Amino acid sequence: MKTRLKHLIHAVEGRFRPDLVLKGGRVLNVFSGEVGRIDVAVWKGFIVGLGDYDADRVIDATSKFILPGFIDSHMHIESSLLIPAEYARAALLHGTTTAVADPHEIANVLGKRGIRYMLEASEGLPFDFYFMLPSCVPASTLDTSGAALSASDLAVFMRHRRVIGLAEVMSYPEVLAAKPDMLAKLELFRGMVIDGHAPGLTGKDLAAYVCAGPSSDHECTSADEAREKLGLGMTVYVREGSAAKNLDALLPAVTPENSRFFCFATDDLFPEDLRMGGINRIIKKAVERGLDPVTAVRMATINPAVRFGLGGKGAIAPGYDADVAVVDNLRDFSVSMVLKKGRVVVKDGKVVVPVRAPRLTYASNTIKTATIRLRDFEVEAETDMVRVIGLIPDQIETEELIMPAPIKGGRICPDIERDILKLAVVERHHKTGNIGIGLVTGFGLKSGCLASSVSHDSHNIIAVGVSDEDIYRAVMEIIKMKGGMVVADRGRVVSRLPLPVAGLMSYNGIEFVVGSLTELEQAARSRGVITEHPFGVLSFLALPVVPKLRLTDKGLVDATTAERKGLFV
Repeated sequence: MKTRLKHLIHAVEGRFRPDLVLKGGRVLNVFSGEVGRIDVAVWKGFIVGLGDYDADRVIDATSKFILPGFIDSHMHIESSLLIPAEYARAALLHGTTTAVADPHEIANVLGKRGIRYMLEASEGLPFDFYFMLPSCVPASTLDTSGAALSASDLAVFMRHRRVIGLAEVMSYPEVLAAKPDMLAKLELFRGMVIDGHAPGLTGKDLAAYVCAGPSSDHECTSADEAREKLGLGMTVYVREGSAAKNLDALLPAVTPENSRFFCFATDDLFPEDLRMGGINRIIKKAVERGLDPVTAVRMATINPAVRFGLGGKGAIAPGYDADVAVVDNLRDFSVSMVLKKGRVVVKDGKVVVPVRAPRLTYASNTIKTATIRLRDFEVEAETDMVRVIGLIPDQIETEELIMPAPIKGGRICPDIERDILKLAVVERHHKTGNIGIGLVTGFGLKSGCLASSVSHDSHNIIAVGVSDEDIYRAVMEIIKMKGGMVVADRGRVVSRLPLPVAGLMSYNGIEFVVGSLTELEQAARSRGVITEHPFGVLSFLALPVVPKLRLTDKGLVDATTAERKGLFV
């Protein structure tokens, strides 16, 4: 280490000839806010100088802008349906070189083995994955998860060089109630970075939550909420993912005085959106909405680097890692070249280095259900009024609606005319036989069923359909595939995507996954579905920690009060 530092000092002094020079480009200095034409010298993966340089290898960056590689402040690899290597391959194309990941999804399926899988599967990539350890496994007692992680379980990973803190503390009721298990995790990570997750929390409850340790939030949905949290010392992650988009609502809260406490995050980015871009798309949208380009770039680079203590990342400056995004302009942030630790990894829209994925089989064969029968999806009518989950466009929050019950032959059945569909959640970890049944409106489905083993956060099998027969057929196909997504109609499987890694991820690359998803969505839309990203929307309907009405394998729950609700009113 001392020798490497000595050599780096000598390289910055000019005693060693640079390995590579980016010549003639305009460098955005995230410290001064200046943009100026200057050469960037690289040696052994580090930036060693800004000025007038020559090297054996020179890259002409004239007419280009040289930015630090982008950092995603909060994301879940599993939401892309890709294993880490394939996620890295896709993200690099758009200038993201570092991501702070929460392996919460796979941990809810496999516990410690899931965390170990993510650490091992992300090793040796031309991309930096840092990990925040999941704080809420299970996320709630209102559903059945595949595992439970205590503070002692998490402690075994804390010495790993890419573990940097505690991930989103979603169960704020447990924090406020000072539950011993939650306090043990917060105490374990005191002095490290602790991310928050507190939608709508305000006043003294918010102050108490911040006092406990969480110092960020990515669930703000209004500028006023962001300002309150900012005023209590929280860093606000402006989330612009696939299912939840908050940038337009939060940008009014960003000012020159407080912008250093804002970062960008994708949270849950579905593969079709990841293929189109990542953090660079958020920067572009923010600039289109009027945010100063320098501020936008800072929120994607130096701000998260400082937030997470990632020394040597987030800037184009001597001694920093040569993680570089070369873009055409500061309007659309189209990426033409990417360097990772001084190595060109993306050029002309292609990844030009090997991205090797280890085949780790211990994350497979995770679908374990009790015997399922068609009659398990039948529900006898008890009253003539029911609770219905109402979808909200572009948000993962839902409404609780009270509606006349759709009844046929004395049983609850979907009502296509009113867009009321049957929703089912099947427990798939411990063979409990639990099946939760509910109703949902907002999908528009006229025929068939959509089903998936991706359902946050416990990832039981979830299905929405117009008949019990199609729900049964789709669920059985999920079990047969050992995880995945299905569209079934009139007793046959129309389209499918196997997800054998924990029932969450494919071994295939993004083009295959997007192609399969496109076929699934086309099959869904041809049957009337009106929601954007229908499988993504479906995946959140079992999440019992985001308001309001949800369905788990144990039945309907009110996420605002953490109470179970009956289907019938």
